Amino acid sequence: MRYPHPQVKLIDFSPGEKFLVTYSSHEPSNPRDTHRVVINIFDVRTGKVMRDFKGSADEFAVGGTGGVSGVSWPVFRWGGGKEDKYFARIGKNVVSVYETETFTLIDKKSMKVENVVDFSWSPTDPILALFVPELGGGNQPARVSLVQIPSKEELRQKNLFSVSDCKMYWQSNGDYLAVKVDRYTKTKKSTYTGFELFRIKERDIPIEVLELENKNDKIIAFAWEPKGHRFAVIHGEHPKPDVSFYSMRSATNTGRVSKLATIKGKQANALFWSPTGRFIILAGLKTLNGQLEFYNVDELETMAQAEHFMATDVEWDPTGRYVVTAVTSVHEMENGFNVWSFNGKLLYRILKDHFFQFLWRPRPQSFLTAEKEEEIAKNLKKYSKKYEAEDQDVSMLLSEQDREKRKMVKEEWARWVNEWKRLHEEDKLERQKLRDGEVSDEEEEYEAKEVEIEELLNVSEEVITVD
Repeated sequence: MRYPHPQVKLIDFSPGEKFLVTYSSHEPSNPRDTHRVVINIFDVRTGKVMRDFKGSADEFAVGGTGGVSGVSWPVFRWGGGKEDKYFARIGKNVVSVYETETFTLIDKKSMKVENVVDFSWSPTDPILALFVPELGGGNQPARVSLVQIPSKEELRQKNLFSVSDCKMYWQSNGDYLAVKVDRYTKTKKSTYTGFELFRIKERDIPIEVLELENKNDKIIAFAWEPKGHRFAVIHGEHPKPDVSFYSMRSATNTGRVSKLATIKGKQANALFWSPTGRFIILAGLKTLNGQLEFYNVDELETMAQAEHFMATDVEWDPTGRYVVTAVTSVHEMENGFNVWSFNGKLLYRILKDHFFQFLWRPRPQSFLTAEKEEEIAKNLKKYSKKYEAEDQDVSMLLSEQDREKRKMVKEEWARWVNEWKRLHEEDKLERQKLRDGEVSDEEEEYEAKEVEIEELLNVSEEVITVD
């Protein structure tokens, strides 16, 4: 399938891979004008352009973390889970939400949100998290709001005071939202960090506040356990900060956050959970020269420590059995990748010049429902016994077949040996005749003699004159 878009510079797929967004920018004829931007949204299966957006770069420069020509990328963020039902973009004092049935604005108008600077979709549900900073020198507090789409109903709001910055982290199932809040101290000369933890699936969406034991610790990295209820935080000062693990369920109260453990002094600046949870890599990338620690969060123990010098990227495979660390061409040396087992055993090392990117092939989505997967996990022992019995029956059948095969081969070999013994016996008289009547089939009937033969090869004479 071809998706025509002249001078395309950036692309982005929707989470469900139903749509492809392409981007191009074009030099203006008048140097005083900004670049002209063209964005197309294609149906991946048909190649048809479902909607295009055109305008100046200024119109697409709000929100996002990267891009070209002043445009933030991705311009559109997708919501509604894998169904790709909605996509949205942020503008000046508005959030524009489109639905993919008609590719038009919901209710034919954008949501007005004064001074909104960021938003984030739930990974599974049509819920928007919006962040509005403080205004009026702190007279109007910052706030985080949760908005249901398509009704645009506000589900929950939290006002935040003395806020310097906010960053939002959704858990992969949409069960939790963590908001990292950087706040000013009373003197306004420094900041400290805490977390607002939203329990999205619980009644009235309760919110917990989590502050580190040392509030002045700098937060270096945060990551949720995929499909789980735990999260990890790297905090402290370089080059050896601490790593803490928390659970949204405590031993006595499933609705209370609790700390599991803190490991001190780790050369780490990034966290990479296995897609199946339980295991995590504490990575010291780039300036920390590729320090790696493979950690089991269930047992709270280190499985292995390793190094991939100058590593820039870490990519788990979708099964969680293997993980790749890579050195991309941002470095001129050591380009290539290593393949590790989940517990830190190096399996392959491949060097490749001008290496840019490593991606695993996506794992197809399971045909089982979440309820069926949960039911299987709950009754795994029962299923295991059933399949172990079936495996044993198959193994016994194979063993019996193997025994029969070995027996047939042995009998065939015996027949072959007997046949050659018979032929050898038939030729005995002929052999005796050739040996002048001597019977010499047995080795002990031979007599060994050593015979030395000397042969003169050459004789020469030379006259030597002596003075």
